Amino acid sequence: MMGPHHAATGAAVWLAMTTRFDVGLARLAETFPALPEKITVGMGLLDLTPTAVVAGALVTAGAALVPDADHRNATIAHSLPPLSNILCIHIGKMSGGHRHGTHSILGLAMFVAIAALAGMWTVEWANYGTIFPGAGMLAVLLVSFAAKVLKFIPDTMRKFPWLLGIAVGAFVTLFAPQEEYWFPLAMGLGVMAHILGDMLTTGGCNLLWPLRIRPPRWWRKMPLLQRFWRPSGNIALPLLGNAGSVREWLFAIPVSAYVLWAMAGAVFS
Repeated sequence: MMGPHHAATGAAVWLAMTTRFDVGLARLAETFPALPEKITVGMGLLDLTPTAVVAGALVTAGAALVPDADHRNATIAHSLPPLSNILCIHIGKMSGGHRHGTHSILGLAMFVAIAALAGMWTVEWANYGTIFPGAGMLAVLLVSFAAKVLKFIPDTMRKFPWLLGIAVGAFVTLFAPQEEYWFPLAMGLGVMAHILGDMLTTGGCNLLWPLRIRPPRWWRKMPLLQRFWRPSGNIALPLLGNAGSVREWLFAIPVSAYVLWAMAGAVFS
C-alpha cells in the first residue's frame, strides 16, 4: 500500500475510535422504508477535546507510516532530515530489510513499547501541572511523517513537515490527555493499520518474523493458493492487488473522505 493511503487509514482508525456522529437518513428513509432515520458512525471511546482528536489523528497517521522506516528511500525518510534519514537506515538494518521485522507482531510490540516509554516521561511544571515531553518529541517525528505524505495537507506544510510536527508536538507536550495509554494506543493502531493494509496487497507480510514458515510443496504448486501463503512465508489476502493499483485507490478515496468529514465534524460540532 502506498504511503498516503497508509496514513489515511491510520487516521481513519483513530477517528473511528474517538469520534461519534449521527448521520440523518430521514429523506432516504421516505423512499426506502427499510432504512433507519439515522445511523451512528464511530465509537467515541475516548473523551477528547476537538483539538486532541485532530492531533491524535495526525499522530496515528504518522504511526501508520512507521513500519516503512525500514526503507531508506521511503518518503518518510526525507520528512525530518537528517534525523529521519539516520533512523530509517538503522531501522532497516536491524529489521532485516523492507517488509520484515517492522511488519511483524514483534515489530508492533517494539513500536508500542517505545511509545509507552515515551509517554511515561512526565515533568511537573510549576503553576501549570504535568507535561509530557517524551510523547511530545516523538509526536514531532510522527506528525512530520504524516505531513510529508497526506495530500489534503497544504503544500507548504508538506515541503516543511517539521512545522506541523513541532506545532502538534508542543500541543501533545502541554495538553496531552491524562490517560497514559492514549499515546501507545495511537502508535499501535497506526502500525496495525499499516500491517493490515500491506496484507491486503499481493506482497503480504510475515507476522511471525524472524521465523519464516514456508508453505508445503503441494501448496506451492497451486497458483491460486500461492497468493495467500507465499513461498517467502508472507501471508496475504490480496483484495487490493499490487501496491498502487486502481483497487487500492478506490479503497483510499472513501477512507480519505471519511477522515476529512470526521475531523471537520470533531472541530465544528
